[in-house]
Amino acid sequence: MALIVQKYGGTSVGTVERIQKVAERVAKVKTDGNDVVVVVSAMAGETDRLLKLAHQLSSNPEDRELDMLLSSGERVTSALLALALQEKGFKAQAFTGRQVGIITDSTHTKARIERISADRVREAVVQGIIPVIAGFQGINEKSDVTTLGRGGSDLTAVALAAALKADSCDIYTDVDGVYTTDPHVVPDARQLEKISYEEMLEMASLGAKVLQARSVEFAANHQVPVRVLSSFTEGKGTLVTKEDRDMEQVVVSGVTYDKNQAKITITGVPDQPGIAARLFGAIAAAGILVDMILQNVSQEGMTDISFTVPKGDAGKAVGIARKIAREIGARDVQLKEDIANVSIVGVGMRTHSGVAAQMFAALSKEGINIMMISTSEIKISCVIDAKYTELAVRSLHDVFELGKERG
Repeated sequence: MALIVQKYGGTSVGTVERIQKVAERVAKVKTDGNDVVVVVSAMAGETDRLLKLAHQLSSNPEDRELDMLLSSGERVTSALLALALQEKGFKAQAFTGRQVGIITDSTHTKARIERISADRVREAVVQGIIPVIAGFQGINEKSDVTTLGRGGSDLTAVALAAALKADSCDIYTDVDGVYTTDPHVVPDARQLEKISYEEMLEMASLGAKVLQARSVEFAANHQVPVRVLSSFTEGKGTLVTKEDRDMEQVVVSGVTYDKNQAKITITGVPDQPGIAARLFGAIAAAGILVDMILQNVSQEGMTDISFTVPKGDAGKAVGIARKIAREIGARDVQLKEDIANVSIVGVGMRTHSGVAAQMFAALSKEGINIMMISTSEIKISCVIDAKYTELAVRSLHDVFELGKERG
């Protein structure tokens, strides 16, 4: 008998009919003699609907109240799926993040999990009950409801799998695995049989929407094997696991893109020690994640600093940048939102040279200008004009022959 944690995304539970299909899938796992714990997202579109309601009533809703509001979507789904399983003759109970003991810090809308007791889940499993858990949420030390950021139900599932020492953590979504790139952009994109935690973490943080980046980080830290599967078709999916020798033979595993980026440039910055620390310290204190940073060579004691942030945080980041610019006597703050981050990812880059040159040559051949570059051991990212995104992705996918089956 195995203990299996399953997570179902918003499209998988988007209608009553789809919830009934999920109940059938869960019931089969239980009937086959396994214990199963289910984590669910809100029904497709529900979180956006709730956000829209909030903004109709407030121009700048408080994060604490947003967490109270948005966490309700997952609670609805968990109760509905528990009812569907009960109707099929199975013992099932819905639980909130609070009820299963998911304790987080107090960063509303982007909380980090600090610990999980999961005692009630263990008790339910022992009693033959199928726990159906509302993902995306927990509570802080003050018992305030917190949420784990977009895609946070993935993190709930992985964290529970770690706490319960589950045999597997299966993430069901509307795609049948992880692909070399977005199949909607490149029709010959190939499904990967397996991918390393490091590669998946880079791809998730760089725009691939299959898994939440923080869930992959948690899985890597706790060595939780994660399998990405489709709710709508049968298949083996893609296994996210620790790196092995076969993975190192492939130079580039995937191409990702992210149009949800904005570039902020502060011009005429005094080239003095401590200026960058002051700027990015203030941005970090506001809970804003910075991706790329570029500082030009100083001329006549002045420099320009550019950096990218998620579009949703651009307004807040610009406000902070303008405040700091006034304090330090910088010339101007500029915002550019029509950009995209295009990246290649692969653990094989560690042992292969010339990859960056290939990437830059491919973009140059298509007449695509590169505004900013960021690298790590296993990825290279370029900021380009958003209008060239699909062209860049197709070009890079072809250059690195990602559509070919690996022998």
